[in-house]
Amino acid sequence: MEVELKEVEEALKGVLLPELKRSIWALNMVRDIEAAENLVKVTLSLNPLSDKVREFVQESVRAAIEKLPGVNEVTIELVELSPQELNEFGRVVAVMSGKGGVGKSLVAALLAIALARQGCQVGILDADITGPSIPRMFGLKARPSGSEGGILPVVTRSGIEVMSTNLLLPHEDQAVIWRGPLLSKMITQFWQDVVWGKLDYLLVDLPPGTADVPLTVMKSLPVSGVIIVFTPQELTVMVVRKTVHMVHMLDIPIVGVVENMSYLQESGRRIELFGRSKGEEMAAEAEAPLLGQLPVDPALAALCDDGEIESYNSEAFSALSIAFTQAVATLARSHQHSH
Repeated sequence: MEVELKEVEEALKGVLLPELKRSIWALNMVRDIEAAENLVKVTLSLNPLSDKVREFVQESVRAAIEKLPGVNEVTIELVELSPQELNEFGRVVAVMSGKGGVGKSLVAALLAIALARQGCQVGILDADITGPSIPRMFGLKARPSGSEGGILPVVTRSGIEVMSTNLLLPHEDQAVIWRGPLLSKMITQFWQDVVWGKLDYLLVDLPPGTADVPLTVMKSLPVSGVIIVFTPQELTVMVVRKTVHMVHMLDIPIVGVVENMSYLQESGRRIELFGRSKGEEMAAEAEAPLLGQLPVDPALAALCDDGEIESYNSEAFSALSIAFTQAVATLARSHQHSH
């Protein structure tokens, strides 16, 4: 009886990496499958794994395939590929702001959660090297694993892959005091040396401003679109204009804008803490839709402090999720037409 390739595929999808909770299939480590009569040959690229994990994976692959009906013999061939050769991204979306303190990382985290809840495979590349807050919101304490052949990201409870300098530092409250070129190099490494595997979306949380680090990211990563985050203060409006100008100069589409700290909801009243909303104005400035207005929400702040952001729900977040998904779908369509 012939062995079905589909069955072999399904079996391999069940082979998980011990600490990552992701399968070798999702990480794109299965490079080829051949099945002839009772023989199955699988080609794997496992060089980012430590020797111990590599052996464990090979044994698991062998065991999973041998269980299939009609299989008498399994051969495994290993090929060496760089992380970049293993990575496949559907969309790379950068989240940026003109100045710090507007909650850009928070918005990046919420957008990732919105996509993950729809069943997408999502990663967050935390490029805000000097102020990395993503791991904290997700309650991540594990360190990235890997070998000379590549680094494996850390996975959140709901399956979002995360790579951040905070995960590499001995203490999360350590300051990173580096100059621009070094920071840019670090981000390029997060892009080139991390095994993200197959992702529908990679969200890049950029450092604030329009200086060399955001510029490097936008130039060296295939960014398909940008989300701009701001707050209602007058000062940030001016700063957003600069950001919009930079993105337009680089000829990258703006997917939409998000107004954070837009208001405070208190016993049914909507209090505009930082002045009236500038949402519509900024959307017009960016020639992009206003995806949402997020309130100052003490419940959300508490969840972030406790590393429980993935359990957040609110009306404003639901509305943002829907608008963001639609905007990203439009981006995907226009992307297909342009290729």
